[in-house]
Amino acid sequence: MARQAQVTRNTNETQISVSINLDGSGKSTLATGVPFLDHMLEQIARHGVFDLNVAAKGDLHIDAHHTVEDIGITFGQAFAKAVGDKKGVRRYGHSYVPLDEALSRVVVDLSGRPGLEFKVDFVRARIGEFDVDLAHEFFQGFTNHALVTLHVDNLRGDNAHHQAETVFKAFGRALRMAVEVDLRMQGVPSTKGTL
Repeated sequence: MARQAQVTRNTNETQISVSINLDGSGKSTLATGVPFLDHMLEQIARHGVFDLNVAAKGDLHIDAHHTVEDIGITFGQAFAKAVGDKKGVRRYGHSYVPLDEALSRVVVDLSGRPGLEFKVDFVRARIGEFDVDLAHEFFQGFTNHALVTLHVDNLRGDNAHHQAETVFKAFGRALRMAVEVDLRMQGVPSTKGTL
């Protein structure tokens, strides 16, 4: 069964299209208008081994907030659609990723309930032109619409770029683990019988 989806979101502020293949090879085509976000989405695709395409047009003349948040929302919707009923998946995923002095941990549960714990104290407010507050907005949008419980912790780091990159790489790897098919799991990985 193909675990892939495409979702389009059009508002007065943004026009977003996201397609994902959970059983891909890590290829991505990214055109968000926010170069640093493209770099981070590439990390998700490569380390999650997902094929990911994101095209976005947003009100960047104001700032990147609406664009980044709406990409998180649309990515979350596409992810939820692609993972489907969650039968036979591991459900939980986790990853620690270092980059030089920085270290981050991401833990995810495909719980069917949105919940985000985001503990990242960036050492500066901007990475190039990217406002680091928008990382939280991306993950909040994703969590709310993918219906996952997500814990994101940067454990250490002196370089904001390294902090962000370890977070996004760990996120990709945690998602990869959570959606892996578990041949021993019969049905949905929950005593409730549904997620």
